[in-house]
Amino acid sequence: MPNTRPIAFAQAAAGIGSLCLMDVVVKHLAGSVPVPQITLARYTTGTALALLVWNWQGRQPLTREMLPLHLVRGILIASMALAFYWSLTKRPLAETITLSFIAPLLVPPLASLVLGERMQPRILAAVGLGFIGVLVTVQGAPDFSGDRLLALGAVLYAAIAYAGASVLLRARAASDGATIVTLMGAAIPMLVLSPVAIGAPLPDIPLLGWFMLLGLIGNIGMQFLSRAYAHIEAQTLAVMEFTALPWAAFFGWIFFAEPVRPQVWIGAAIILAACLWASRSERVPAIIPSE
Repeated sequence: MPNTRPIAFAQAAAGIGSLCLMDVVVKHLAGSVPVPQITLARYTTGTALALLVWNWQGRQPLTREMLPLHLVRGILIASMALAFYWSLTKRPLAETITLSFIAPLLVPPLASLVLGERMQPRILAAVGLGFIGVLVTVQGAPDFSGDRLLALGAVLYAAIAYAGASVLLRARAASDGATIVTLMGAAIPMLVLSPVAIGAPLPDIPLLGWFMLLGLIGNIGMQFLSRAYAHIEAQTLAVMEFTALPWAAFFGWIFFAEPVRPQVWIGAAIILAACLWASRSERVPAIIPSE
């Protein structure tokens, strides 16, 4: 369908924006709630909401064949979320997300290895251009030391895990559908993180409301991304991850009064150019019918 690509890219941008908004909620809660508890709550409420949608849509069957990749993906998601959410408590939102942008660089080779996707030179060049935009944004940032150095390591690990989870998302999105992908992407991390609940106090009503908001925003983001990955190759959509930078800069400025350096906006413009380049369809040579 001619409209599939632009719609898929719009869905990817909306999904990434939703997840950046979820990071805002995490950063807000992390001032008073331990990060492991926040992470478990995000996937517990996400599972409850995803189960409601799954039931409303007719309880699509869960098969044994789909479980192995979802299990690996769920473990990656759980460890990624813990590392990334903790790093949000140590660094500004836009800076943290900027440092995570090694993930799109890892997706093309991983997609080629796991999914057999042909590595397109144009996509690799667009990813490289996007990373140049990231390098521009970090100019003038504070030096790394102490907890900031540990946070850097946590962000880098989170980026690697996210790249792996994105490739596995592409592997299952088209066959399983957005509802199953969202459900499994919440339920398995919930089970992995369940030991965190031992000895943790029960949340009060206001905190429970924040946890429900986390699950809702996270599920909406995953719904958008699942639909996008069902139509577009993983390496192509990887460049769209760079759109998280302007989202994060905007949210950090609005909600936390974090100053946005001019380099961030220059880098965002370069990133946007990379995304537009990657979103272009490949030209298919015309086929001349034989006589």
